[in-house]
Amino acid sequence: MIKKILILLAFPLISFGNLQPQDSLKVPYDQDSDLIERSFDKNLSEKYTGSEFDYDVKTGESQNLLARFLNWIFSGLNDLFGIHIPPNISVILEYLIYGLMGLLVIYLITRFLINEKFSSIFTKKANSILDIDLSEQHIESLDLDELMRSALKSRDFRLAVRYQYLKILKQLSQKHIIDWHFEKTNSDYEREIKDTRLKSGFREVSYLYENIWYGEQPINEGQYEMTQQRFTNLNVLIPQ
Repeated sequence: MIKKILILLAFPLISFGNLQPQDSLKVPYDQDSDLIERSFDKNLSEKYTGSEFDYDVKTGESQNLLARFLNWIFSGLNDLFGIHIPPNISVILEYLIYGLMGLLVIYLITRFLINEKFSSIFTKKANSILDIDLSEQHIESLDLDELMRSALKSRDFRLAVRYQYLKILKQLSQKHIIDWHFEKTNSDYEREIKDTRLKSGFREVSYLYENIWYGEQPINEGQYEMTQQRFTNLNVLIPQ
């Protein structure tokens, strides 16, 4: 009985072992065949060293103009003299050129700003050489005609307009129509003028003067002559 039971238990194991798939990849070794040894050509690496096989160098649309120009030069050196420039040297040279161009732009901008600043300073200085400090002297002691001639000689028409206006204030002060003081404003002087026509004419030339002088509006000789006529018309209204 026990023998039959052992046979029944062993039967599935024997069947399972027979059902396993056979290895189909095993190839029988043929000892009678001849073995042929194959090897690469010794000059294989030299065969593929041309620029067409250099995949580290960007070509075509992936390159900018500077990179194309450098590659054109390096290709010419390689073709004519056999001088090969590695791609990493080309990239370093490209960045170096960009750096120098950036420094050049910064230099030019700085040079322009510095020159503009100094030019502005010297221009203002030249324009103020003939100007006066009214806080240090009374307006009636100034020879405004001489100052005006000097301004016109240097063709500084803005400064000439300033002297024209100061001359009007000087005449009004001499006639005791206004009480001149360097801290007073043009509106203060206008309120002191009692004559209606004179007040209106003074308001008109004050407007011109403030726009030309304080507004730093440049004027040419023709514009100055038109402005001078306004001062002449106002001067007629001042009692002699």
